[in-house]
Amino acid sequence: MMIKNISRRTVILTAILLLLIVYSALSIDYSGLSSFSLTMGLDVLKGLSQPDWSFLYDGSGEDLVSLLLLTMGIAFLGTVIGTVLAIPFTLLSASNLWPSAPYLSKLGKFMCNVLRAFPELVFAIIFVKVVGPGPFAGVMAIGVHQIGMLGKLFTEELEGMDESLIEEVEAIGANFWQTLFFVRIPALMPIYSSLALNHFEIAVRSAATLGLVGAGGIGAPLIFAIQTRNWSKVSIILLGVVITVFLLDLVTGIIRKKLR
Repeated sequence: MMIKNISRRTVILTAILLLLIVYSALSIDYSGLSSFSLTMGLDVLKGLSQPDWSFLYDGSGEDLVSLLLLTMGIAFLGTVIGTVLAIPFTLLSASNLWPSAPYLSKLGKFMCNVLRAFPELVFAIIFVKVVGPGPFAGVMAIGVHQIGMLGKLFTEELEGMDESLIEEVEAIGANFWQTLFFVRIPALMPIYSSLALNHFEIAVRSAATLGLVGAGGIGAPLIFAIQTRNWSKVSIILLGVVITVFLLDLVTGIIRKKLR
């Protein structure tokens, strides 16, 4: 009977999934295919295969190396701000810290959900209007978004930690703050550091697009190159982004292994 129920449930879920796929495929506007040109596509591929190496570095501050360093700086500072400010949200959101006041943890989790509900690009548009265009708007956009993302992850780790350690120190007279700063945070710090490093990688990818709305970084020259169909410049920018992300993933992966 159980096997029949499982198979029936699987069939129903599979049918629903197929219906969603078919509906999605049919609801897409395919009229843009009428303007597709094989010659134009080949020209794009030809341009992408010939990177503009003169844009790599020229000392002007507007070259690829300088803008990639700026992009990493935006991502790093935004991640630092998000990591630091995520801690208070975590302490408010963890239900095991407030067993007698569950509404506090619900409020904290709600605020984290709100902050991470909007992508960095939306925050970047808002901060460009508030503080003006430039890298600072990108830093704030990434930082605010990371508060919600890291706050959620930090909270899950805090709620899932082994409570037997807390019971042992409470048995010898430790109060709330002593268990927090001398047991909980030290035990979770390696995991928190690993999560922050992982989100730094994600922030670099996000920062690479924030320049599209004037929030600094490599995104602005990338969109200008695409709009002017300067495919050689697009190629060297994409190549730089890919290499940067690969190297960061390699370095942070080594650091995360050391933290385990």
